[in-house]
Amino acid sequence: MADNQTNSAPVAVEVTRGGVVESRHRASAAVVDAGGKIMRQWGDIGQAVFARSAIKSLQALPLIESGAAEAYDLGDGEIALACASHGAESFHTEAVAAWLARIGLTEADLECGAHLPIHQPTLESLLRGGGFPDQTHNNCSGKHLGFLTTARHLGEPTEGYIGADHPVQRRVIETLAEMSGYDLSRAAKGADGCGIPTLAIPLTGIATAMARFADPSALSPDRSAAVKRIAAAITARPEMVAGTGRFCTSLIRESHGSILAKTGAEGVYAVALPALGLGVAVKVDDGASRAAQVAVAAVLRAIGAIDEELEQTLADFLIAPIHNRADLRTGEVRPADGWAS
Repeated sequence: MADNQTNSAPVAVEVTRGGVVESRHRASAAVVDAGGKIMRQWGDIGQAVFARSAIKSLQALPLIESGAAEAYDLGDGEIALACASHGAESFHTEAVAAWLARIGLTEADLECGAHLPIHQPTLESLLRGGGFPDQTHNNCSGKHLGFLTTARHLGEPTEGYIGADHPVQRRVIETLAEMSGYDLSRAAKGADGCGIPTLAIPLTGIATAMARFADPSALSPDRSAAVKRIAAAITARPEMVAGTGRFCTSLIRESHGSILAKTGAEGVYAVALPALGLGVAVKVDDGASRAAQVAVAAVLRAIGAIDEELEQTLADFLIAPIHNRADLRTGEVRPADGWAS
């Protein structure tokens, strides 16, 4: 079934103030099954987009397939952290530090760079104490640890592991091509915020990859086992994937793993739906994260992935209230009329 068959992205999300629509965000979305069949669509689903952090679960597959996770006895927490855009809460950074020690490396071996914690209370605590962020605070540090762990296990250099020609990144790119069903040898390339290569993949390809993650029955036995291991870890430890008050963590936890959602920078969302065997990919034209969250939630409701009980539990994420500095509600971020209906 196809909706909104024009290539232009429809208005998906409205931002209100005092009952007036103050801003509008356009988006495209694809819902695909593991065979690549398009089940629902809105806007330009053929556009190639940088999936950014939305596909970290796919980038973690070589960590499992190589035997590195087993060799270093990684548990659910570490595997979920390899798929994370974490908020740098203490349980995140402590896990990163312990994992580094386990593989005989230090924070200096990470090549993701440092940034302030995403989690606001952690940020405030760090600054009040006169501290400075290091690379363990980077939201991608868990993903980078997955890369380093694979390199250590296979006897590859750890220095320069973020380079496109490094064996770690070549394996990741090959995995993305296999999961998405696209030849990425000529794909547009860029550098992600954490330094690793990022490739422009059609929105349908991102959704297909997530559908194959949701339903790995047609994959090779080794890859199917790796997918199931990662999905189990994410389901068991959703707080490692994002953190306190974050939409990804809440969706995974409250759905008991039937919705494996992951946000990415510049308005991208990717979702695997194991219960339905479907994958979802959303891209907001202007890159607004606030719009991507609401847009993907509306799509999930439209395809029956969010039931009434879950909708009530996640109400403030699905239609997000806006408060001013005095904590007065001034408006909301909501799906536009007709979007994902």
